[in-house]
Amino acid sequence: MTEMPLGRKPFARLLATLAVATLPLVATGAPAPRGISDSGPDASLEYVFTEIEANRLDAALERTEEVLRAYPNFRLAHLIKGDLLLARSKPISTFGNAPAPAERVSELRDEAIARLRAYRERPAAATYIPRYLLQMGPDQRFAVVVDTKRARLYVYANEGGKPRFVADYYISHGKAGTDKRVEGDNKTPLGVYEVTSFIEQAKLPDLYGIGAFPINYPNEWDRRLGRTGHGIWLHGTPSNTYARPPLSSEGCVTLANQDFLKLSNFVQPGLTPVIISNDIEWLSLDDWQAERRNLQLAIEDWRRDWEKAGEVGRYLSHYSKDFRSDTQNFAEWSEQKRKVAASRQWIKVRLDKLSMFRNPGRDDIVVVTFEQDYRSDDLSDRVRKRQYWLKEGGRWKIVYEGKA
Repeated sequence: MTEMPLGRKPFARLLATLAVATLPLVATGAPAPRGISDSGPDASLEYVFTEIEANRLDAALERTEEVLRAYPNFRLAHLIKGDLLLARSKPISTFGNAPAPAERVSELRDEAIARLRAYRERPAAATYIPRYLLQMGPDQRFAVVVDTKRARLYVYANEGGKPRFVADYYISHGKAGTDKRVEGDNKTPLGVYEVTSFIEQAKLPDLYGIGAFPINYPNEWDRRLGRTGHGIWLHGTPSNTYARPPLSSEGCVTLANQDFLKLSNFVQPGLTPVIISNDIEWLSLDDWQAERRNLQLAIEDWRRDWEKAGEVGRYLSHYSKDFRSDTQNFAEWSEQKRKVAASRQWIKVRLDKLSMFRNPGRDDIVVVTFEQDYRSDDLSDRVRKRQYWLKEGGRWKIVYEGKA
């Protein structure tokens, strides 16, 4: 086979950008194990660009055609194929010389960078854990973590409360970026959410692909901060589209339809957490265990002090002065709890199905959810409850509490 001339010129600028953009995601070590995403196009794209860089353009074209047979609507692969064919007849020096609108070429270039960067920076899954997954509840089989900076969605399985990497997928998010604050700002929210339901394809416009998983934006913390909007979903792509550019939705997280089908095997509506972050923070197993244990002890101290009906001050010391429930501030909450404690001879509290998920961002905030079994001399009650814990002066304090 005779190789095509012109070497790596068609993609020189793209490869240079990748060389600058690709930074270690975690400390160096053994290569990350490959997961389900390797059955998608990203491993093939890595191969294609490697062959281009090595001036093996016929091999790159052959693999690109294989990708297109598997993913006929993959526009990025069509653009790469066009450039490779054009390189047979004339010198080209930039990505996207085949006929295409300049804006579309720019979007596809961004997609190529996002896909290859995430593939090359896959986390060392055996030794590093997303900081946010402090404890998955026993009934939560999987958790979803979205990294908008890398246009990637990660799935983790629950192994006795410890997250284990399962799969990752390319995603798109809000065309105006992240940190959603108001209705219609075309941004994707950042925070800890959960999937609330599943909407089947028959009930959706073609824009949303083969299905959708709505999430509970705005959550309790969003409402406290005055954030507005609704209808934030994880969903698929139109029938004539394989994937969308990294910044292309009105705030939702979108996946290729094939990837959405795979993701649906891991999602439990009403249970599966979805943590959306600008840039995932990774912890070593030792650091993760230490951070987890520290909060577990704080929660246990709160539970134990609640059982001391005659020492309500100790119980209230676990609450921030900035505390607010759905209806009460700290002063109102304290007055009510003192009245209740004065009427009780004894209190017993048990917490079941506890989960702890750290909120992405600068503030030390953790979302804690559990089933609370409360018993006293004149009341028995079981309720699913959610709290937000904030670290103040080095100590964990409760800043929100309400039914989940």
